[in-house]
Amino acid sequence: MPELTVPHPAPLRDDGPGPSSTGSATPGASIITSHSTAVDDHAPVRTAAEAGVVECTHCGAVHPAAVAETPCGRCGAPVHARKVASIERTWAFLIAALILYIPANLLPIMTTGTLLSSQTNTIMSGVVYLWLDGSYFVAAVVFIASIVVPVFKLAVLTMLVITAQRRSTWRPYERTRLYRMVEAVGRWSMVDIFVVALLASLVRLDALAMVTPEPGALAFGAVVVLTMFASLSFDPRLIWDPVDTHDTTD
Repeated sequence: MPELTVPHPAPLRDDGPGPSSTGSATPGASIITSHSTAVDDHAPVRTAAEAGVVECTHCGAVHPAAVAETPCGRCGAPVHARKVASIERTWAFLIAALILYIPANLLPIMTTGTLLSSQTNTIMSGVVYLWLDGSYFVAAVVFIASIVVPVFKLAVLTMLVITAQRRSTWRPYERTRLYRMVEAVGRWSMVDIFVVALLASLVRLDALAMVTPEPGALAFGAVVVLTMFASLSFDPRLIWDPVDTHDTTD
């Protein structure tokens, strides 16, 4: 009995609008197309290290990994696979912020004076005064922005640096989200400094009232700036480097 030869179907092509793209395509063709799309959606994601490329953080140009530690061909900035001394610089800013956080809360932040009396307040005493005075919303805003947010930032950055230094593979998605949160809320913890600056600029009629910034405001502002520098110095790609290495060895 002679053998039957079944011709293979020609590969599908997208030649633009035409009869085949307006509904006259065969059912088999649509099934093949949807199946290939599903496979692409579930394909493993290749990292830049696996692809052998590195990105310039200044202009976004992509170069082969072999040109790392050399000037960028587009903007001339040094190209690095990771931020230089990221862990060390983050630790330096973080330790300085932790040290200054103590005087920022213990020293007075401002002194308010009138013809009859004057009053000096720290951050916490100001929150208590606002709360007892009935300004509950303002007290809550100052407490969250001046106490909760700085403690949250310091705790999260410390955890990120320690886990990255130990090359931990624990919850990389959650750690990356925490890092993005620290970046987003960083500047909003300056509310106390904004309030002091605003009051000092508005209340300059010394015959009636006076608002004077105190050393606590300087220390608190330094804490906020140092934590912002710490978050900028930290390279979030260090979170994923141990995960990629672990996946490769497995």
